[in-house]
Amino acid sequence: MKKIKIVLLLLMPLLSSAQTETFNLYHSDADAKAELMQAVKQAAVEHKHVFMIIGGNWCKWCRIFDKFQHEHYKIDSAFHANYVLLHVNFSKENKNNELMKELDFPQRFGFPVFVILNEKGEKIHTQNTSYLEKDEGYDEDKVLEFLDQWSMNALKPENY
Repeated sequence: MKKIKIVLLLLMPLLSSAQTETFNLYHSDADAKAELMQAVKQAAVEHKHVFMIIGGNWCKWCRIFDKFQHEHYKIDSAFHANYVLLHVNFSKENKNNELMKELDFPQRFGFPVFVILNEKGEKIHTQNTSYLEKDEGYDEDKVLEFLDQWSMNALKPENY
């Protein structure tokens, strides 16, 4: 019994630090419309599309995708090369209802949900991310193909 108590005492700091580690990518107090306007301006200057990832800190699959994106160099590079990335909060505290209405209610697809806007701020695609999943994560080939198919170059008629 004494050995069990000692082991538990030694493990407690590790367990408590794992519990306090928080995911804080989405901000319920952010002005999503203002951030979107800024992203559209940046996209126009950089000749990119705006890639919105709508989700929340509460969302398991949002955390999984964020980790996946940063662990896969090709994915992270494709984002930076082709898109202005914007994370938009959807939570009990702030559902960004006005923006969701303007985007034709993308939350109906679950979370995270991707919305792509052109450099003028016009919505060109909404993506249910479950089609990009594989097992308990995401499929690198599917995500890369998706990012390529919705890039600026993919939508130029002269490329075909």
